[in-house]
Order: sequence, then C-alpha cells, then structure tokens
Amino acid sequence: MPNSHPDVLVIGAGPAGISAAWELSRKGKKVLVVEKESQVGGLAKTMRFEEASGVYFTDNGPHRFISKQQYLTDMVGDLLGEHWTKVPRLTRFFVGDKFYFYPVRLGNVLKQIGPIKAVHFFVDYLKEHICSRISPREMKSFEDFVVARFGRTLAEFNMINYTEKIWGIPAGEISIDWAQQRIAGMSLWATIKKMIFKKSGPKSLTSAFYYPDRGAGLIYETMADEVIKNGGEILLSSEPVSFSCAGKIVKEVKLKRKDGELFSVSPSAVVSSVPVTQCIGLFDPPPPAEVLSAAKNLKFRSQVYLFLTINKEKVTDDNWVYFPDKNIPFGRICEPKNFSRIMSPEGKTSLFIEFFCFEGDEIWNASKAMLFDMAIEWLEKLKFLKREEVINVYYLKQLYAYPVYDLNYKNHVKKALSFLDSFENYYAIGRPGRFRYTNQDHSIEMGLLAAKSILEGSRMDIDSVGGGKEYYEQAEKK
Repeated sequence: MPNSHPDVLVIGAGPAGISAAWELSRKGKKVLVVEKESQVGGLAKTMRFEEASGVYFTDNGPHRFISKQQYLTDMVGDLLGEHWTKVPRLTRFFVGDKFYFYPVRLGNVLKQIGPIKAVHFFVDYLKEHICSRISPREMKSFEDFVVARFGRTLAEFNMINYTEKIWGIPAGEISIDWAQQRIAGMSLWATIKKMIFKKSGPKSLTSAFYYPDRGAGLIYETMADEVIKNGGEILLSSEPVSFSCAGKIVKEVKLKRKDGELFSVSPSAVVSSVPVTQCIGLFDPPPPAEVLSAAKNLKFRSQVYLFLTINKEKVTDDNWVYFPDKNIPFGRICEPKNFSRIMSPEGKTSLFIEFFCFEGDEIWNASKAMLFDMAIEWLEKLKFLKREEVINVYYLKQLYAYPVYDLNYKNHVKKALSFLDSFENYYAIGRPGRFRYTNQDHSIEMGLLAAKSILEGSRMDIDSVGGGKEYYEQAEKK
C-alpha cells in the first residue's frame, strides 16, 4: 500500500500534475501521484506499439513545444539533454481541394486561390476595417472576432470552418475568449508581414519547435522517474472516489485501484487535474446546488483516433495537416516520423488521425472498421496511401480533450472554480482541472505554480498563466 499520509497527493499525471509532483519531490516533499490511466503523460503521453516490423511510437496528435517563457524551454532542455531536439515545422491545411502552407506563404496562397479571390479577400477585409471605424462590431463570439480581423470571406475560408469542426457548435456560439486566448496577435496585416518579411509572429505562426526525440511523453516519463528517485510514489490505474472535508480543508481522499480495491490517504495538500465537471461531485459534504448546476453546464469535446502503421517510407513531408472542410470526416492527421525518425522503424511510417466528437455521438460510437473505411477513402483520394499499404489499425478514444468555450461557459467556470479554490489545501490545475485550453508549457507552469503555492504557503494566481508575465523564472534548474 502507498503512504497513507503523504505531504502532497497529486491526482492526475498529465503535464500539470507530474510537473507539480516533480517540483515538490525535488524540494523534499513526500509525494503520492495517482493516475487513472496505465501510464503518465495525460493528453501528452506517448504510446508504444510493438509489431513484427519494429516499434512504433505516437503522441495523441501533434505535440510541439513552444513557449514564450524561455525558462520553461531551458528547464525541459536541461531535463532531457540530448533527447531535446529542434524540429523545422512543415504544416499545411486542405481547403477546397487544394493544399496551403501554414504559416502561409505568399506565393503559395496567390497561386492556389488566384488573383480574383485574392482581391475578394482584400476588399472584404477593407470593408470590414472601414465599418469598424464607423460602427464597431459588438465583440461577443469567435465569429465576431475573426470577421472583424480578417473579413468575412477569409474568416470563412480557413478559421470559422475548422473551429466549428473542432468544437461542434456554430462559431457565433463560441466565446470570444477562444480567439483572444489562441489568436489574439493574429490579423491579416500580421500574417502578411510574416509572409513577406519572415519576422516572428504569434505562436501559431512559428516555423520551428522543440520536441523530445522519443515523443512528447518523454518529458513526463522523465519527470516521473525523478519523482520516484526523490522518494515519491506513483500509483497508476487508480482514481479518486471522494474528498472528505472539514470546513475548508480536504482531510481525507478515498481512492480506488483498477481491481476495485478502496483505500484512503490523508495528505496535507491535494493537487488535482481531475476534470472540473467530475471532481465537483466527489466532495463530501456536497457543494451547493448552484455549484453542482454550474459544473453540469460545462461541456468537454472528445476525440476518437486511428493510428495506422504503414508499409511505406513516408506518407507526406508534413508534421501535421489540417482538414477544415466538413465533408472530410477527420480534422487533422500527423506523421510521427516527421517529428523524429525514432518514432517508426526503418522503411516504415505511421499516421495518427483525429476525429472530433462529443461522447455518445455518431463518431464516438462508430466502430474501428467504420472509421477506417471513412478515413481510407479520403487518404486514397488525396494520394497519401493505399489501403493495402496499411499494416495495422489501432482504435483509441479520449474523453475531456477540449473544454468547450460556449457563450455561457465563463459564469459556470467561475462558480465551479470559486468553490474548489475556496479550499485551503486543494489546488485545481491543468486543462481539465481549470476548464482551460492549455498547451504543454501552460500546463507545466500551472503545476509549478501549484507546487510553489504549497512550498511558500501563499496561493499563486494560476489563472494568469499564459498572460505573458514571467511567473516562475526563479525556478531552479536541476
């Protein structure tokens, strides 16, 4: 049995949770990490598939590492050493039967869309720009934001369609917070400057990224190894059942192993990335009715994946490709070998295919065979590969992939997190724990800030992560 009185219980071994455990353990805290899955890494884990032709590795889709916080890049680089590599980015999107580079390249765009459509884009943008000076558009939704920044025609060409495909709701029902969080620095002028002058721009336009040579999960596997070396414990295939509280203190956490065995621990502090919609219902005594209602009104987007091992040297030169068109069933593919050659055996390659869905919908309930038939029809049509070149097909599912930023989400999140944050020794972190679409660097920073809160006895502002400030630059390197 694990230590029943750890200094800190960390629930969830994704980027946020394992980073918190890593920092706490190296500062002398006795840490117990509990993870529902059979491996660490959460949404950034790297999976291994062993076949006769060799071993294939894949992440849950493309996981590049880019951060405005240089100390985070340096920290991970120090952790991984020679396994931390810089990868040139090659990404495209497929719209209207044509491929376009992203970040966009002026010559490629003009050649593909032609002069008439290019003029249409620009005139539409000017019209919107002039109207914004005379009678500014009310900014409530993602649609409002991108139409104002790019004009209706260009917004519908490559932003509204893909965003609706990801979230499964109309762009007019998606909060403007999504745009302000993800593409705040983007505009038509910024994009043109990037194309012509090759200057740096928003993170989404960067042309290179860092990547562990054995998959994104190597970061979190290495951290997990360090936690164990520092005297911590990691318990996989286990999950929380209840949080017993006395006033505003979590006193005891009941946990369940995969075999159903129950046991309890009494930590001094709890750091949790359990989805906010799930953990609210685990508190005893239960939260007020309005908090429970708020949690129920929050939605997560799920994903279904196909991982194909392929008897072919390569499929594309791309790291990943976007497919905004809604008639194509999948939203994105990536070729792990184009991140690192180690990800596939010599002479072979693989594809990771992402389908966006809600739990229980048609895509979620589709069989592996049905999804493969849907996917291979398009992969053959696009001349990526032939059905007979596919060696094996693996079928995977992921709940709680993306928090849905609908127009009403903010009030619900505020109520739910206000309840969780009111507990003196409970720290909600990570994408699912704070209902916030975070990248790896943001999740790691959340974990480090939670650890700092515990170590210094003063709660850090975790929700400010990603706001551009240097929050943890004094973090020590090991």
